[in-house]
Amino acid sequence: MPIREEEIRKYARLMGELGLTALEIKENENFVRLERGVPVSVPAQAPVVAASSAPEGANAAAPDADTVTVTSPMVGVFYRAPAEDAEPYVKVGDEVKQGQVLCLIEAMKMMNEITAECDGVLVEVCAQNAQVVDFGYPLFRIKR
Repeated sequence: MPIREEEIRKYARLMGELGLTALEIKENENFVRLERGVPVSVPAQAPVVAASSAPEGANAAAPDADTVTVTSPMVGVFYRAPAEDAEPYVKVGDEVKQGQVLCLIEAMKMMNEITAECDGVLVEVCAQNAQVVDFGYPLFRIKR
């Protein structure tokens, strides 16, 4: 049986927790290798993991002067809700207030609340739930 997507995501989270840039897993005849590079001019990308759908609001207009991008202040695992079975903190189209919790980032076994930097309307969620994100990775776009 091939390695399941949920197992790959678990390994991707482990990579983030341990600060690994590559990981190889071999189970019986199955083999998977996860890598993340660190380009010079842009933030490091999360490990390549098969995603079931595009990020929410992915068809949103390109950012302009009235759009604020909320980026990750740390390396960790992005969570849209406080628990697996809970509703996300915010959805595209929601009005948000400065200081409002948008998501959690788990880093070194600690949950860190990421808050809105300004008042506005959420126009895009840039990361997938349970995705490993790096410092500076765009998480949300808010239209003022």
